[in-house]
Amino acid sequence: MKQAMILAAGMGTRLKPLTDTMPKALVPVGGRPLLDIVVDRLRLHGYQRFVVNVHHFAQQIIDHVAASDYAPMVSFSDETPQLLETGGALKKAQHLFDLDDPILIHNVDILDNVDYGWFARQHLPDEDAVLLVSRRKTKRYLLFDNAMRLMGWTNVETGEIKSPFEYVRRTGLSQHGEPLNQFAFSGIHSFSPRLFPLMERFPERFPIIDFYLSVCHRSHIVGLMKDDLRLLDVGKLDTLAEAETFTP
Repeated sequence: MKQAMILAAGMGTRLKPLTDTMPKALVPVGGRPLLDIVVDRLRLHGYQRFVVNVHHFAQQIIDHVAASDYAPMVSFSDETPQLLETGGALKKAQHLFDLDDPILIHNVDILDNVDYGWFARQHLPDEDAVLLVSRRKTKRYLLFDNAMRLMGWTNVETGEIKSPFEYVRRTGLSQHGEPLNQFAFSGIHSFSPRLFPLMERFPERFPIIDFYLSVCHRSHIVGLMKDDLRLLDVGKLDTLAEAETFTP
């Protein structure tokens, strides 16, 4: 069964004053809450199980889903005591997933042009995670070898490199002295439940990228490049108007 985690627990501070009275998941775009837009798109691609984490105005999200036609498909992961970041959120919610199938991770405030049927097919049985990436210009890049295996992370402004591979930290190159490929992470990824045991040593709260970087030397974590990727971050007021006309 295709399943997804929709990250909806954030405070939505960039959407104030709208989020003074509602969670960002319920901010309307074209008259429809962001949560409904994301869920409906994924349902079109065959997703039937959703886990939604909640914190800010959590009860509003729970009540909204209860009144929707997709309510039977949704489980909630309660983060009202503390926001757990992306990795911590996934770790806390693991008991809500079918542990035999990959989990799509998607932010509630991102609109995109990804064909999620295609994306699901790219997660091969021997891969532990697939990270959707692009050539977008940014300060921070994930580093991949020529086989698109994750090798590390770099900040191109400071020169900082994070990697479990000593030769990457020392030279910024692959084991064979080749330049590593730099791609921007979209925040969209497919996660194999096989990785959950490796999260046990992590604290309650942590970013998912920190986890991936700590285990990529012993897990098969790969990047998937989409040349025509379009992402719109609706988590800030100045993109709300643009979101009204965004088409996948």
